[in-house]
Amino acid sequence: MSLSRVENPCFLLFLLVFQAIFILILYQGGPSNVFHGFLDSHQIQDYSKTHDVYTNLSFFTHAPNEDTMPYCSVQSPIFVGPLTITFRVLPSERMIIQKNPLVQSGGHYRPPHCLARYKSAILVAYRNQEQYLRHLLYYLHPFLQRQQLSYSIYLIQQVGNGTFNRAKLLNVGVREALKDEDWDCLLLHDVNLIPENDYNLYVCDEYYPKHMASAMDKFQYNLPYKSFFGGVSALTPEHYMKMNGFPNTYWGDDGENDDIATRIQLAGMKIVRTPPHIGRYKVMDSKKETEIRESWRRPASRHNTRKTWKDDGMNSLEFKLLFRKKHPLYTNITVDIGYVPPFS
Repeated sequence: MSLSRVENPCFLLFLLVFQAIFILILYQGGPSNVFHGFLDSHQIQDYSKTHDVYTNLSFFTHAPNEDTMPYCSVQSPIFVGPLTITFRVLPSERMIIQKNPLVQSGGHYRPPHCLARYKSAILVAYRNQEQYLRHLLYYLHPFLQRQQLSYSIYLIQQVGNGTFNRAKLLNVGVREALKDEDWDCLLLHDVNLIPENDYNLYVCDEYYPKHMASAMDKFQYNLPYKSFFGGVSALTPEHYMKMNGFPNTYWGDDGENDDIATRIQLAGMKIVRTPPHIGRYKVMDSKKETEIRESWRRPASRHNTRKTWKDDGMNSLEFKLLFRKKHPLYTNITVDIGYVPPFS
């Protein structure tokens, strides 16, 4: 007696495969996105073939009528994937300005041909790192323009010779940037990291804080440890306030990364990461090339995050704003954030 079609194992297997494909198509936002991903996956990962970050930027020209300007395409038409990154020649500020004619005073940009779908603020904690800054601006401006974002770059500069406090400076940057614009996304960016792939979108995840720098060259393109949240991260203002921002009490080391990861968890969220074949970064930091991974873990005994996170952060932030100045390529926010207290 022959099996009915429903009882036939081959037919049942076909149904299961068909259902899986259908679910994948829905999850990815339609069949075009699925097939586009299949076609582009090899291109995105082939870092033996890189492209200049300024390639085809001239395609973005002013729309004839700004009143009827359409929204930007969901995916930029000039994406190339892996980018050529080199630090052999230090670009001058004048050269960077000339190569980015559409960047407005204060480091602000909006696409000339379409309405941006996302508004992102790039916040960089900074002190006396001029060479790193020039390389960053040379690569980051065209990188962001390729993604058709509306964006501004903020440099939060710590005055004086006291111990550096990256996390507190970023809290200052968030507070000041939100005075300018209702940003969709806050990008917390180290000055010495350069993204290697223009598919690494500088936009936030809707639900959770996103770690962008999931694969740095100095760590052989692996995470140094599971909870690592350093380098570049993306949070909505809502994410940032929900976790009370970053801690203000870490001076002179990278221990805040573990604290931040714990805050995210305590605030009922989790870390999502850009896939490592996309979230690749080159690090301008030759002194630390040989550091072992364990050295990036900082002892937590001085900071009990579970007890302190609700009281140490945006709600306890104190600083003196010395001045704000719009430069051609960025907005400089110079602040006095105090000094490292005894036994901190």
